[in-house]
Amino acid sequence: MQIKRLFDINPWKITTTNLNKDDKRLQESITSIGNGYMGMRGMFEEIYSGDNHQGIYLGGVWFPDKTRVGWWKNGYPQYFGKVINTVNFISMNIAIDDQVVDLYTEETVQDFTLDLDMRKGILERSFTIERNHKKVRFTFERFVSLATKELCAIRMTVTNLGEEAKITVTSSLDGNVKNEDSNYGEQFWELVQQSAGETGGFLMVRTIENPFEVPRFTVGFEMNHLFSQFQAVHSDKAEMKVSNHFEVNLGKNETAQLEKRVVVTTSRDYPTEAEIMDSANQITTKVKEKSFEELKNEQAHVWEERWHQADVEIYGDAAAQQGIRFNLFQLFSTYYGEDSRLNIGPKGFTGEKYGGATYWDTEAYAVPLYLALADPSVTKNLLLYRRNQLQEAKHNARQQGLQGALYPMVTFTGVECHNEWEITFEEIHRNGAIAYAIYNYTNYTGDDYYLKNEGIHVLVEISRFWADRVHYANSKNAYMIHGVTGPNEYENNVNNNWYTNKMAVWTLQYTLQSLNLVSEEKKQELHVTEAELNKWNDIVEKMYFPYDTDREVFVQHDTFLDKDIRPVSSLPAEDLPLNQNWSWDKILRSPFIKQADVLQGIYFFGNEFSLEEKQRNFDFYEPLTVHESSLSPCVHAILAAELRNEHKAVEMYERSSRLDLDNYNNDTEDGLHITSMTGSWLAIVQGFAGMRTFDGQLSFAPFIPEKWDGYSFHISYRGRLIYVEAAKNTVRLTLKQGDSIDLNLYEEKITLSSTYSKNI
Repeated sequence: MQIKRLFDINPWKITTTNLNKDDKRLQESITSIGNGYMGMRGMFEEIYSGDNHQGIYLGGVWFPDKTRVGWWKNGYPQYFGKVINTVNFISMNIAIDDQVVDLYTEETVQDFTLDLDMRKGILERSFTIERNHKKVRFTFERFVSLATKELCAIRMTVTNLGEEAKITVTSSLDGNVKNEDSNYGEQFWELVQQSAGETGGFLMVRTIENPFEVPRFTVGFEMNHLFSQFQAVHSDKAEMKVSNHFEVNLGKNETAQLEKRVVVTTSRDYPTEAEIMDSANQITTKVKEKSFEELKNEQAHVWEERWHQADVEIYGDAAAQQGIRFNLFQLFSTYYGEDSRLNIGPKGFTGEKYGGATYWDTEAYAVPLYLALADPSVTKNLLLYRRNQLQEAKHNARQQGLQGALYPMVTFTGVECHNEWEITFEEIHRNGAIAYAIYNYTNYTGDDYYLKNEGIHVLVEISRFWADRVHYANSKNAYMIHGVTGPNEYENNVNNNWYTNKMAVWTLQYTLQSLNLVSEEKKQELHVTEAELNKWNDIVEKMYFPYDTDREVFVQHDTFLDKDIRPVSSLPAEDLPLNQNWSWDKILRSPFIKQADVLQGIYFFGNEFSLEEKQRNFDFYEPLTVHESSLSPCVHAILAAELRNEHKAVEMYERSSRLDLDNYNNDTEDGLHITSMTGSWLAIVQGFAGMRTFDGQLSFAPFIPEKWDGYSFHISYRGRLIYVEAAKNTVRLTLKQGDSIDLNLYEEKITLSSTYSKNI
């Protein structure tokens, strides 16, 4: 495929000297920044009149938009939840001698640079404008603070390189924003109050009324400016907008600076308007005491602490190195577990697609990474997010006339808020991913307290759902699940999707095992009857799984083999990606697979299948897979690495790690694929390094791709910090923290107490 690479290869930076007007949105997505509390696309501070997408988003702030469908079906949710674009608080429009600077129309933009420092979380941009013997250089530095979550800091430096020039800056809090993904320009904010002082201003807005029982959000924005050489000229208020105006006359080689600091406080943390304003004032006063360099150093220090444990080093392949660091940077910019009310949206703070809500991606793909790279409390917060929404999940099941709990496909509160029937109400396999995350946490940490006291409630209700959702087929003396969509969304409303049936049975088995661990008092609290237990065991014993005896593979679903089975390689290149070139009817009738489906189950439960079974299923399904889901490459990379299919493992790693940097799916302009970014880490750690934790037994079986010289990473495991180094001929494991541990290295049992090396 044709790779579109907008940025230079650099191990710690995303940098370019090209102002790419044709791919401005793509450039904005890739240079997004965030701090878990808020984030923004890499749009410019000043006016840019060309095609672009200005977007700033706040964690947990969203709007319930009335569900609109052509044919209303019973069970549809009343609203579709979506993240909403918030006040543009970075706006700093500039002019030279009263002529506006617009990089889209400017004829003489020189020395343009755009640089995202991933080590420190700083976005920097500079350019020179030359016109009528005037030549002025502008540099912007911007970050959202990890040290003070409510703070965004911007510093603009202006240097005059030509004849004397007047520089004017209009710095604003602009609430005249809209979402691009829907509602045809509708604004979701209304003004509460605004004020403008000589060097700062305040704007408070509130989400518009909604007809549902969803609380409205109120947000306060306070801006303050510090400057040298510039003078504050005046301030003004307009509809939904507050502005401060500054100007300076610069002689040749003179420099001026203007800092803009914005503090954002919301009703999620402060329930009243007075508290929102007071907290914004207090935080503003606090950060005013520090210089820009001090604030930058605080930012760099927090990132340094995160990178100390999380960094993955790849030797001999700079593009691969940049890819994994970019993904880790964007993941930690989106979520680091500080707020159990939040989760990980597929686009994070980088765009509006998918509504900014929570999907099953978190449990299936993100949990393993956060288990290994962060404090266990981070993952526990992800589990608590679902536990706290159990009643809402039970509501979702009742909406479908079913017992138990159906966790939502898309949500902000636990209530389903997605309106595509074939996905929302047929892609029920996500219920299994919720259960699998509880198992993953318990198995990885060795801590069963959460399982026995909180997780068991979730498991029991999910099991009740599965027991009601199956039906018994007398003709086959087996239980079946009809009318579903598996992970492969290029097949809808199928019967007996192998992966869905597998997840249902596994969840029932795990729930039955877990009930043996809880107290009698807890069992009584759960009201699990003997009849239920018997039913669950019967389903486990008699579930139907489609299987092809000739090929000896698990069949994706009934009738799948009746399709015109042919590999993706038979397609002309211009047909790909299918979702951008084929009708949906043609896709549904084809044998082509969007992402791992059967192979997803084999990945989850790898200890249950022989290497030969994995090989046969991989050889059959991977050639049919177009990998048009961002979640697809990593699963295939891990399985390919285990099968020592090095070429495919590297291909899939590169696709996972550089999915957005190289725009593999031709859709990164809409925002980054945040949750799938865990895939590049999984491909290295579980793929190339062969890390497994089945049954609480840690093991490794590393190999080095031919094009790499080696790799290294840390993992936190049951109170230990382990450093893994893999080179061409040697593997070295170092216990950096914690008690000695027994583990397997290439199926050899070892006790790791300090450093252990093995030639390979």
